[in-house]
Amino acid sequence: MTEASTIRQFVIFEMDSQNYGIDIQSVQIIERMKSIMRVPNAPYNIRGVMNLRGEIIPVVDVRRVFYMPEMETTDSTRIIIVRMEDAMVGLIVDKVKEVVGLEGDQIENSSSMQGKIDSSYIIGVGKMEDGEEIITLLDHPRLIEVAFEISE
Repeated sequence: MTEASTIRQFVIFEMDSQNYGIDIQSVQIIERMKSIMRVPNAPYNIRGVMNLRGEIIPVVDVRRVFYMPEMETTDSTRIIIVRMEDAMVGLIVDKVKEVVGLEGDQIENSSSMQGKIDSSYIIGVGKMEDGEEIITLLDHPRLIEVAFEISE
């Protein structure tokens, strides 16, 4: 490893047996599932709001954003709280797995990717050391922007 190589750390979470990553620098805290209050007329992808130590935080259902089937909450379900400029937003995910460090040469551009999710919020694909496992790296500000759009 050279001095010039920079390692970026990502919180890895699982959705429908696929791995996704969010830059750890934006992650404030990871919480167990909490009670979420529905908000009338909120966009479909917004599950509602939660109270986190006196702060009201909107909560995005990542399954809905990714057009995945609804799933019952389990003991593994987590809410990843990310900071967005001056606000925080929660992301409901199936399971948080680990934190991994990826070097620049382990991250590929997503332009060649095609899949069932909107690629506008994918910044790249990370390849683990063993070469077997890949992680879809998300541009979470864009993902949250998409989640808040009103869709029919």
